[in-house]
Amino acid sequence: MFLGEYQHSLDDKSRLVLPRKFRDDLKPGCVVTLGQENCLYVFTMDRWEEEQARVARLPRTDRRARNYARSFFAGASDQQPDKQGRVQITDKQRRYAGLDKDVSVVGVAERIEIWSTEAWERVAAEAE
Repeated sequence: MFLGEYQHSLDDKSRLVLPRKFRDDLKPGCVVTLGQENCLYVFTMDRWEEEQARVARLPRTDRRARNYARSFFAGASDQQPDKQGRVQITDKQRRYAGLDKDVSVVGVAERIEIWSTEAWERVAAEAE
């Protein structure tokens, strides 16, 4: 389970160091994809399999479901965190989430969310 809020920075190569307490769960690999409300989602490989199955059950006759599946999978990248716990954020993912240098990494139970710090502060204030 992923919990907590952490402040991190993207390096010059668009890599993000994930919080130390998340790393053991991500050692087997993870998937970074476009989330909702302009954040990124990070799933463990096991959880990604569950998400794939959930999306596969959406009705293909529904245009919104097809578009969601396209965005969800086209924006995804499978990752193997390096020894420093870094994952690569693609250019498409950076643009979608508005990521520059400062990012907020948030544990949301079964997934991790990556936000621009500015956007996260707005969302967190609204949620409170």
